[in-house]
Amino acid sequence: MRNGNTIAKSEARKIILNSQMLDGRKRFPKNRETIAGIVEHLGYIQIDTLAVIKRAHHHTLWLRNNHYNESMLHNLQSKDRLVFEYWGHAMSYLPMSDYRFVLPRMRNFLNPKHRWIKRNIELSKHLFEDVLMRIKDEGALTSQDFKNDTDSPRGNWWDWKPAKMALETLYWQGKLMISERQNFQKVYDLTERVLPDWVNVTMPSNEETGVYLVRSALTSLGVASEREIRKFLQPGSGNDVDLRIADAELIKSTIKNLVESGEVKGVRIYDLGSTIYYVLSEKLNTRLRTKDSQIYFLSPFDNLIIQRDRIKDLFDFDYAIECYLPEQKRKFGYFVLPVLFGDKFIARFDVKAERDKGILTVKNLVFENGYCPDDYCLNLFAQKLIAFAEFNRCDSVKIVRCSPSKYRSRLAHAIKGLYSV
Repeated sequence: MRNGNTIAKSEARKIILNSQMLDGRKRFPKNRETIAGIVEHLGYIQIDTLAVIKRAHHHTLWLRNNHYNESMLHNLQSKDRLVFEYWGHAMSYLPMSDYRFVLPRMRNFLNPKHRWIKRNIELSKHLFEDVLMRIKDEGALTSQDFKNDTDSPRGNWWDWKPAKMALETLYWQGKLMISERQNFQKVYDLTERVLPDWVNVTMPSNEETGVYLVRSALTSLGVASEREIRKFLQPGSGNDVDLRIADAELIKSTIKNLVESGEVKGVRIYDLGSTIYYVLSEKLNTRLRTKDSQIYFLSPFDNLIIQRDRIKDLFDFDYAIECYLPEQKRKFGYFVLPVLFGDKFIARFDVKAERDKGILTVKNLVFENGYCPDDYCLNLFAQKLIAFAEFNRCDSVKIVRCSPSKYRSRLAHAIKGLYSV
């Protein structure tokens, strides 16, 4: 429903899910160029170290294209050079075509303001020339190829050895790039040997940067407030000034200019007060539908849900990742995945891929208050669990606990029936 410049929350959700490639209507061919297109459309894919299940970047891509496999992303980075690693919202895979828009961050790292980064430079700058020379002479190297040049005991992971600090700092400054990953270890090489010659390397103006950020945010998010646009591809903490490429005033003025040009429209959403949300005009004028034949298990770091307040407002879903909390403070579990069905979040579950046993273990499945899944939904849920198990290299699914408890046996029965076919 729409009334002038006000739209219903249901319409906003349709635009968001279409923009996030999660409306059940996308069909993708089985090739890695399609995966590159997903990265380009979403703007970034966050990298995460947690491996309770498949790592977040693989999970996020598989969710949108079930033909995905890890070799596709590896080849896009190491051979095709269509994606590269750098800071986005966090450490991310980014479209190579957007390389010039990380140049302001690289410039910031030449004279950083952040205390920890300045400390790293001071501790490792004496190694910069030697590190660059070794890579130039020997080819791409990992941090393990550099011996620890200090006798001090290793502390936590922030206490990097000086060579690792040097590699990372040179990478942040743009003098090195990640050529590929080997067993998740970064392989560093000289930027001139990694960066394709077709890439634009001119420093963007403030105006170009502002337009890039706003357009990228609205292409990916679909519907977003000014605050949500500011957080897209930029860290949420004000302390990370070196990672910011646009301040609040630049975002505000860019939105104003795009609204005046007609490219972007401002709308209000019923039940969300006076907050103005922005949407690309072409998207607002497109008739969209969301199919109820798809269930999605989202990574905690998926692009759709990474801004938690936004999902609480627009989807009425209050979600937090609990793996960083002490066990006694967790409500749902260590690594909890949200479950999206149509345009609603219907459940969440704590999961672990026990690869040595070949079991995908659902430790705790909790359906949202008031939601009662019917047999159709439970069968879809069972199908998705089996597919998700296969993606995680498991050949069986075990459900330990479910709330309400009556759905555990029904879901287990559906899973058993599908495995027996």
